[in-house]
Formats: sequence, structure tokens, C-alpha cells
Amino acid sequence: MGIRVVIADDQEMVRSGLRRILTAAPDITVVGDAADGVAALELIRAVRPDVALLDIRMPRLDGLEVTRALAGGPTRVVVVTTFDLDEYVYTALRNGAAGFLLKRSGPALLTEAVRAAYSGESLISPSITVKLLRHLSAPRPSSPEPLTERELEIAAQVGAGLTNAEIGEQLFISAGTVKTHVSAVQRKLAVRNRVGIAVWAWNNGVVAP
Repeated sequence: MGIRVVIADDQEMVRSGLRRILTAAPDITVVGDAADGVAALELIRAVRPDVALLDIRMPRLDGLEVTRALAGGPTRVVVVTTFDLDEYVYTALRNGAAGFLLKRSGPALLTEAVRAAYSGESLISPSITVKLLRHLSAPRPSSPEPLTERELEIAAQVGAGLTNAEIGEQLFISAGTVKTHVSAVQRKLAVRNRVGIAVWAWNNGVVAP
């Protein structure tokens, strides 16, 4: 069935549009949708999809609470929102979301966000990446367990928004090696995903140009 996805949004038109886009991709299958947060959480726990696309503002239980409830589980969350400076988005990413998109993002970006989340990476709408990371959280202290020189290079590239393949090209190493380093950085920084690494990189001034 490829990548299994659940869609949660309180607007039927939005759910229908997202479903049409995703089902057009040969490697993605939409296994259900929900109109509110409670229904979404129940559906996700029942069908255990690979990725959940969540709106933030939903009845009964908002996307932030759903994201928090799913943190650490098998389903990766991508937040899809209308507002590029919505304060709720910052909380969603802190709660463990793999990334977020604006609802006006095109079909290609939407499908790539789902694929990135499925592969353990993150995709944030390019128009707001820098703005988001600069305002995401207050500065944090350095890692309690020091990063190696190579790990600092990896963290800097993640902060710049590069994928594992792109980092590998920049540093002349394989994508698999990059993935191993990313996992080590996540462990040392005690963050849930690549977004957490990017936040740390921005707050500590180690983002690659």
C-alpha cells in the first residue's frame, strides 16, 4: 500500500483536496480522514498510519493536543496550516511534529512532505523556514554531551534545511552515513527529530550558510 496516510481537518473541502493530491501519488495511500481531533486520534490509533496530516484548529481536540498524544509513537505528524506565523505551529513542532506546510503549498510539496516524514526527515514550507526557526524558541544551552566536529557540520546542514542526500553531497559522504550522524546528534541533543536539531543549530549559531 506504500505510505499510509490519515488526514484530519474540520473542512470537508480541504480534506477532499488533500486526498485527491495524495492519492495521485503512486506510493501514497490515504487510509482515512477525520473532521475533528478526537475522531482523528481514535482513527490514528486504530489504523496506525505512517503519517498523519493534521490541521491545528479543529473541534473537540486541536492539532496540538493530537500531536502531543502521538509523540514517540509510530505515526509521524505533518501540520498543515493556513498561517505562516501562527504561534500554534511553534508548539506543534516542539510537541514532535515532523514538519509543517501552508495549506496553499502545491501538490509536489505536499507529497514530498509526506515522503520526508515517512523517511524520518522533515520538510517545512521554504517561504517560512528561516522565519520559523528564528522565532521557534528561546536560546538553549549547548548540548550536554558535546558534538564531534562532524556532528556539528551535520547539525549546521540540517539547520539550513538540507536533506540527508544533500548533506552527503556537501560533505562527500553517503546518505546512510549522514543518517547515522543525524541519529547520534538527536540522541546527544535529546530532541525528537530533525526539526529539533534545526532549532538547536539556529539558537547556537551553527547554521550552514
